[in-house]
Amino acid sequence: MEILIVIVLDISILNFISEESEGFGINTDIFETNVLNLAVVIGVLVYYGRSLLADVLKNRKESILRNLQEADSRFQEASQNLEAAKNQFQEANIKSEQIRNQGFSIASQSSKKLIESVEDDIKRLKETTLSTIQFEEENSIKEVCQKLSELAFLKSVDILKKRLNSNIQKKLISQATEKLSLFKK
Repeated sequence: MEILIVIVLDISILNFISEESEGFGINTDIFETNVLNLAVVIGVLVYYGRSLLADVLKNRKESILRNLQEADSRFQEASQNLEAAKNQFQEANIKSEQIRNQGFSIASQSSKKLIESVEDDIKRLKETTLSTIQFEEENSIKEVCQKLSELAFLKSVDILKKRLNSNIQKKLISQATEKLSLFKK
C-alpha cells in the first residue's frame, strides 16, 4: 500500500515539474488535478489515519466480541431459566396430578363412608321402628287383654249375681273350706 502511495506521489511530482517547465498556470484538466489531490489526501489519510483506523477497528472488534459474549451468556442464562421453568412446570404437573388423584381418592372414601353411614342409619331406623311397633303391639295386646279380662270378670260377676242364690253360695263356701282344710294337712 505504501509503495502505491509513493508511486502516485512520484507521478504527481513529475507532472508538477513538467508543468513548471512550461510555465506557471492553472491546470484546467479536471482528471489530472483530481488524481493529484486524491493521491495526496489518500497518502495523508493512510499515513496518519492508519493507526486511528486500526484503533477504531480494534475497539469495534472488541465491542462486537464483548456484545457476542454478553449475548452468549444471556442465551446460556435464558437456556438455564427455560430448563428450570420446564422442570418447575413438570413438577407442578406431577403435583397437580397427585392432588387430583388425592381428591378423587378422598371423594371416593367420603362417599363410601357416607353411604355406609346412611345404610347404618336406615338399619337403626328400621330396628327402632320395628321395636316401636312391637312395643305398641304388646301394649295394644295388653290393653285388649285387660279390657277383655275386665269385661269377662264383669260379665262373670253379673252372671254369678243373676244365678247365685243362697244355697249355691253355701255350697261353694263349704267346698272352698274343704279344699283349704286339705291343703293344711
